[in-house]
Amino acid sequence: MSNARNLANLLGTGTQITTADIADGAFEANKNLIINGAMQVAQRGTSQTGVTSSGYASAPDRFSSLINGLGTWTLSQSSDAPDGFSSSYKWECTVADSSISAGDYGILLQRMEGQNLQHLKKGSSNAESLTASFWVKSSKTGTYIFELYENHSQRSISKSYTISSANTWEYKSITIPGDTVGTINNDNTESLIPAFWVAAGSNYSSGTLQTSWGSIVNANRAVGVVNLADTVGNTWQVTGVQLELGDTATPFEHRSFGEELSLCQRYFFRNLATFFGIPPATSTTQISSAIQYPVEMRANPTFSASGTPKADPYVGSSITASSLTIAFFNTSKLTAALQFSNFSGLSNNDPYNVQDTTVSLDAEL
Repeated sequence: MSNARNLANLLGTGTQITTADIADGAFEANKNLIINGAMQVAQRGTSQTGVTSSGYASAPDRFSSLINGLGTWTLSQSSDAPDGFSSSYKWECTVADSSISAGDYGILLQRMEGQNLQHLKKGSSNAESLTASFWVKSSKTGTYIFELYENHSQRSISKSYTISSANTWEYKSITIPGDTVGTINNDNTESLIPAFWVAAGSNYSSGTLQTSWGSIVNANRAVGVVNLADTVGNTWQVTGVQLELGDTATPFEHRSFGEELSLCQRYFFRNLATFFGIPPATSTTQISSAIQYPVEMRANPTFSASGTPKADPYVGSSITASSLTIAFFNTSKLTAALQFSNFSGLSNNDPYNVQDTTVSLDAEL
């Protein structure tokens, strides 16, 4: 029985509903393999200047930049987006590199866990096709490259797309055939990597573009790609990134902000609150506390912190630590214990609210 007929039955026999009355994609939950494809979540911050190397920038979550010897960039969550979207991931060149070296590159990518990809049937005769779709905008027209890289089998496929009009949002879709060779490990390690190339030196562009699945040949990965770094002020933006089963692009799956945030927090979580429970002082100089994560993280996270801790008692004046020193222990995928040091004059065993400190937990691939 069709979805439309089921819905009509629920509403009553006098109600006539056809599939034309139901929005495209209304019953296709969880079809998008990309997390944060609408670039809504940016826990690390919304803009980072002076970027010259690879990493997760202060920009939309789950998307990592790979930059090697390719000028200097500002990476950001931009409010410039096509209709139906509020944000995009933006690259802007601030120091140009008009003659890039052989090993240089600029790539935006997302790393995926293998255990989320078993339904792709990779390595079998029934391997599923995938379709990537996205909105893209650039000040520089020309050829760009979208690549799928499978880390476990060390295989890749690259497809070109063209930006035809400068500074204009354009919709693109690219179909990738199923890969009948290799395997995807059923675990939480890095597997499939969708990647957008915006520049590539000859080490990655001097061969023939590898438009069918095969073993990695670096020279064939980004043949024909423009050099987005050739002029200060060049920009490239993307949003509405979707990767789904099948050989046809369907409308973008808009998840709620809360759903998207929860998916992102499996990989990165920033505790922006100024309150870590009601921990007791364990001496006149130290306070022990704990964090319970909002979701189970992909792996035991690494930690970083900023700010100067302030201890607020229920009675009396607050006490500020002389500097930030935090020890993390008993860490797991769900919780961690913390110990704040460098206070002076705490009352042992008294409870304190610990404020003015931000803790970041990182379990990214």
